[in-house]
Amino acid sequence: MKNRSVLAASPSASSKSEGRRAPKSAAPARPAAARRTALATVAFALAVLGPRASAEEAATPAPSPPAVGAAAANASDGANALTLDRAIALALEHNQRVKVSAFNPQIARANVLTAYGAFDPALTFRRTKSEAEGAGAVLTPLARPLTKEDDYSLSLDGLMPWGLTYSVGATATNQRGTFNTFSDSYATFGGVSVTQPLLRGFGFGATLANLRIAKASRGISDWQHRQTVIDTVTSVILAFNNLQQARDNVKIARFSRDLAAQLLADNEKKLGIGATSDADVTQARARVANREESILIAERSAHDVENQLRLLIGEAAFTVDGPPLAITELPAAPDIAVDPAADLKHAYELRPDYQAARLGIAIDRATSASAQNALLPRLDFVGSYGYGGLDHDFATARGQVRDQDARSYSAGMVVRIPLTFAEGRGRARAAKLNLRQSEADLTRLEQDIAISIAAAAGQIETTKQRVAATKVAMDLASQELTNEQKRLNAGNSTTFLVSNAQSDLSAAQSSYARAVADQRRAIATYERELGTTLLSHHLNVE
Repeated sequence: MKNRSVLAASPSASSKSEGRRAPKSAAPARPAAARRTALATVAFALAVLGPRASAEEAATPAPSPPAVGAAAANASDGANALTLDRAIALALEHNQRVKVSAFNPQIARANVLTAYGAFDPALTFRRTKSEAEGAGAVLTPLARPLTKEDDYSLSLDGLMPWGLTYSVGATATNQRGTFNTFSDSYATFGGVSVTQPLLRGFGFGATLANLRIAKASRGISDWQHRQTVIDTVTSVILAFNNLQQARDNVKIARFSRDLAAQLLADNEKKLGIGATSDADVTQARARVANREESILIAERSAHDVENQLRLLIGEAAFTVDGPPLAITELPAAPDIAVDPAADLKHAYELRPDYQAARLGIAIDRATSASAQNALLPRLDFVGSYGYGGLDHDFATARGQVRDQDARSYSAGMVVRIPLTFAEGRGRARAAKLNLRQSEADLTRLEQDIAISIAAAAGQIETTKQRVAATKVAMDLASQELTNEQKRLNAGNSTTFLVSNAQSDLSAAQSSYARAVADQRRAIATYERELGTTLLSHHLNVE
């Protein structure tokens, strides 16, 4: 009992005794649990910290973003690169459209010379010989009355601007026959003869109509040729700008491909250490293949745009795939001041189409005035004044004219009234309607010019704001891609999200390049609408 009571009174000792005996079976269990915990910790570290560390150590450097838009102006393609000014000079020298158009002003000047030719005096010499048998009584059984006549004349003829026609000269007629036993009989005259229309054909309007029309046509040809030059210069500017934008798109496509290739390389390294799945690698590989296609499309587009520029500058051979045309990068678009109200007045003075339309109205007015004059009946004054001579000897008869021995003059009127005026009325009515149509069309053109200038001015402001907005969007997209890449390295993102961020950055870069190119297009278009393209580029059209 004593011993049991003692044992019962000492439970702790009993526990310690049992505890000291227990290690034979319990001691091996605690080291096994510790080992399992350590292995789990190491596995977690390898799954999280290990891939992150290896990815950060083995990842290739990120590709540098391409210089697009205004930033590309710092790039240089060498001293032999084609500049915009040089491209414009080549186009004006070799472009076939400009060459063809250059003939029109020369042709118009030749037509003006033709119109002036109507007032050139002409030296006229006439020599006629005639014989006429009389129908009267027979002189003898074998003879009838016979008259022979020889006419000589030498005169200076011409037309005056108010419609008068003149002839200054001398005439000589030798008339002989059976009536004077065929003896010479010279009748001479020296003086001036005139014909002056008093109704139809009278005045400067009717006489100078063809000359005025020719001069106006010459002005129209000059303005149309100027318009051709402006259009050609603008086309070169736009083609040059399009080529730079197309090559920026190639740079953007290649940069996007490089980003996708970097992501693929990183995923393949992670797959090697078991830190990612085959699906992520396949997805990254598909993105790389897609970006390769984008590069091919962008390069093809750039080559086609380059051929358009080559055509404008006068080249005749175009290869499907050849060495690229080296061009200098365009600078950033200048910040120009826009005043649509003041520029509209300036456009009316410089726009070739507006000036050509005004000259077209001048032609229609001259045509209408001439048609109205043609409705009048013809009433002409005819007269002559001079001196005559008559003698059997030509020298004596000519001397009488020289000595003004016998004055000779004549005066009269010629009246011609058509029975109907159908032809004249039709022409006059058509000419009047054409004039009214041209005046209405000029008003329509003024409205179109006002609208086009307002629209072009608005595009300048809009594209300026677009450049600023797309620049911010591009910078933010670049920062978002960087952040998404960091989250992927930390295990908090996916390949899909990184690829989407890369696509967003590529789209933002393309939008920025397009906005910069559109800003240059807006300025070129505004200058064309104002008619100041040649002034802006210091060009003269002769």
